[in-house]
Amino acid sequence: MFESLFYVVPAVMLAGFASAAFLLVRRARRISRTWAHGLTAQARCLRMFTTTSGGGGDTSVRTTVHHVYEFTTREGRTVRFEEEDGPATVLEGDVVTVRYLPELPQRATARPPARAGLVAGTGAGLVFLGVAGAFCVAFMVAAHTMFSESGGMIP
Repeated sequence: MFESLFYVVPAVMLAGFASAAFLLVRRARRISRTWAHGLTAQARCLRMFTTTSGGGGDTSVRTTVHHVYEFTTREGRTVRFEEEDGPATVLEGDVVTVRYLPELPQRATARPPARAGLVAGTGAGLVFLGVAGAFCVAFMVAAHTMFSESGGMIP
């Protein structure tokens, strides 16, 4: 029973890392497709606000800039969406160009196309998740070796 924790916990962590990798790649593909095949529209920034996280104890504070945009699709539908980590230079009332897919206008983006940045960020995330997954596998192998070599002597 005790030994199973050394397999179950890393296996659950591996599943989480695999899920995060899947979501990371899916997000990158969606943004890339929006940049490549999306329609453009002029949007107005309705609201700009920041959120903070961290800062407890000795941790650093992370500030995230949020923008709420509204635009009209070519079909005449008004769409409002929120985007994180946008430029702090865009203020309420500013007009920006957004890109959207006709089938998913609520997933529009006001970020200008930056394929190299998207590839670098996605690649760095996948490398991090891969290293963490490899650590979990190595931990499970080490635990298995220890338990099989001890012949049941570990309580």
